[in-house]
Amino acid sequence: MKGKVIWMKQNTALLIEHLTKRYGSKEVVSDVNITVGRGEIYGLVGKNGAGKTTILRMICGLAYPTQGSIELFGSEKLNEERKRIGSIIETPSFYPYLSARDNLEYYRRVRGIPNRAVVDEVLALVGLSDTGKKKFKNFSLGMKQKLGFALAIMGNPDLLILDEPTNGLDPMGIVDFREMLLRINRERGITIIISSHILSELSQLATTYGFIDQGRMVQQISAAEMSRSCRHCIELRVDDANKAAALLESKLGCTDYEVLDSGQIRVYQCIDQPELINETLVVNGVLVSRLAQSGANLENYFIDLVGGAHHA
Repeated sequence: MKGKVIWMKQNTALLIEHLTKRYGSKEVVSDVNITVGRGEIYGLVGKNGAGKTTILRMICGLAYPTQGSIELFGSEKLNEERKRIGSIIETPSFYPYLSARDNLEYYRRVRGIPNRAVVDEVLALVGLSDTGKKKFKNFSLGMKQKLGFALAIMGNPDLLILDEPTNGLDPMGIVDFREMLLRINRERGITIIISSHILSELSQLATTYGFIDQGRMVQQISAAEMSRSCRHCIELRVDDANKAAALLESKLGCTDYEVLDSGQIRVYQCIDQPELINETLVVNGVLVSRLAQSGANLENYFIDLVGGAHHA
C-alpha cells in the first residue's frame, strides 16, 4: 500500500482533497476533490460562476482555502512548488508604454531567468515576433492574451494553469493556440489545467475532464470514457435482447453493440439504417418498443450532467 501511495505522488501533478472556499456566508467552492496526473491536459468545465476561477486561484496561491488541502507534485510545500507553475488567471500586469519584448525582458530579469534568448523564443512561439516597438497599450485583446501566455511559459513551467485563455482570440487564433498547447504538452511534457466556455475547443485538447456545478465537482471522467458515453448509436428497447443481438449479427453483420439491462441495446454499426434494423428485428419475431438515435457532444453531455436547461 505504501508503495502505491509513493507511486501516486510521483505521478500526480495536482491533488486536491475536500477543498472549500467561503466568502462570508457564501460557499463558492464546496468539498471539491481533483486529481491531475503529470502530463495530462485537464479540462475544468462549468458555467460562469460555477467556481472554476476560485479553484484555480487557490491552486496558484491567489486565494486561500477555507478548508481542504492542496498538494503539488506530491508535496505540501506549496510556496516552493508554486515556482513550477505558469498561469493566466487574471490579465498580467504589463507596462502600457513598453513593447512586448521589453515587457518580457523586464519579467525575465525580475524572475532571475538566466537565458536571455528565452524572450525571443516565447515571442516567436505565440506569434508576436513582429510587433516591434508597438506599445502594450495599443495591443488588441487577443495580442494581450498571447503576451500573457508568453509570460506564463517563459520560465518553462511543469504545470500550466489557464483560465479562459482564448478570450479575445479570433477563430484562427483559437486554432493556433490549441496547436501551441498540444505542442508544448507533447514536446515539453507540461501538465495543463485549462478552463474554457468554448467546450467544442476544449474537447479537442483535454485528456481528462472535471465538471463543476454550483461549486461542487459533479464528475471527473477521462476523455476516452466520455467519448464512449457520447458515442453515436441507435438505442433499442426490445422484448428479447439476446435474440435481437443474434439477429443483428447473423442478418446485418453488426457486431459492435452493447446489451444493457431491461431489454436495451446500443448499436454502433448501421446507424444510418434504423429502418433496416427495425424491419429485420420485427420480421424475425422481436418486438421493438423503442428505437432512437443517440449521441452527444461535450456541450450536450455537460447540460445533461448538471440538469439541463435549469442549469444552463
